[in-house]
Amino acid sequence: MAQWVRFEVSGNVGFGQLEGVRIQVHSGDMFDGATPTGETLALDSVKLLTPCEPRQMVCLWNNFHAMAEKTNQAIPEEPLWFLKSPGSFLATAETIRRPAGYDGPVVYEGELGIVIGKHCARVAEADIADYIFGYTCINDVTAFGLLNKDPSFAQWSRCKSFDGFGVFGPAIATGLDPMGLSIRTVLNGDERQNYPVSDMICPPHRLVSLISHDITLMPGDVIACGTSVGVGSMKQPENSVEISIEGVGTLSNTYIN
Repeated sequence: MAQWVRFEVSGNVGFGQLEGVRIQVHSGDMFDGATPTGETLALDSVKLLTPCEPRQMVCLWNNFHAMAEKTNQAIPEEPLWFLKSPGSFLATAETIRRPAGYDGPVVYEGELGIVIGKHCARVAEADIADYIFGYTCINDVTAFGLLNKDPSFAQWSRCKSFDGFGVFGPAIATGLDPMGLSIRTVLNGDERQNYPVSDMICPPHRLVSLISHDITLMPGDVIACGTSVGVGSMKQPENSVEISIEGVGTLSNTYIN
């Protein structure tokens, strides 16, 4: 298992493997033949960036049995997905801010993220493991009051694509079995979510395969697997929100109302 991070130090961007409190710096392409340089950096000497630069983030709706039961939603026959704007992407330790001109609820959603490792189009589920690079933590932030503001058009992309609303990181973990993972969300010190990937309606390998038959996925693209019970608003003037997955790390941000 490895944890890959991207970082900025002295104005330069690099990447490498996280080893405790140090980063083993690599050169080349994270997804295709990365090579260690022999240099190491202290984690606290760099600024962590998003661990990859996706062309797109594909996000799931209604993908957990517990959430479907709670909200009285039918089990979908195929993945229900939308896209977040690349302009929404935000790294760990960065500040999420309320959109200007919007005064409704802003909701956290802790999720598992799948990071694609190579060109993936129309791939069978049995072969999909070769196309998944690893897994990350996601906070799918949502301006919930906009979703159904106009009854003629559900505004999925708009309510989830404001600057800073596509939060992911801090690392991409490789070599994990996703079905043994759980996603935990802590808001202002209180646990709000703690749910297993095993409750997914469409689990990770099947999900990537089915989406690859809809759109081509490229190295670095991210799939947000959807969320489960416990989502809620961030109501305080300043909020601490942490999304944790064992083996991946903790995505930690502040949200300012």
